[in-house]
Amino acid sequence: MKTNLHTRTLISELQKAGKTTPLWKRVAEELESSTRRMVAVNLSKIDKVVKAGEIALVPGKVLSTGSLSKKISIAAFSYSEAAREKIAKNGETLSLSELLKKNPQGKKVRLVK
Repeated sequence: MKTNLHTRTLISELQKAGKTTPLWKRVAEELESSTRRMVAVNLSKIDKVVKAGEIALVPGKVLSTGSLSKKISIAAFSYSEAAREKIAKNGETLSLSELLKKNPQGKKVRLVK
């Protein structure tokens, strides 16, 4: 069980939304797993996998290796400072709770692990 109150609250919000949308249930399961198994994704992989106009969802940390060649919104659990700076030049960063409120149905969202 996670001890951080913010993380526990986020997981419970995702589980509630997961009753109607399977994407949010899967993200909640990823966040519940051990911290050692937390996903870390580089910008180069996000740029390769996600198409323009889609939202990349990372249930872990976004790292700064690589760059973005297209305008992409990225929602993640956390970001490195360098990654935030690179994303701000060519896209936008969202927290998972912001994405959940903005897009509860999970339309045009691609899960990147």
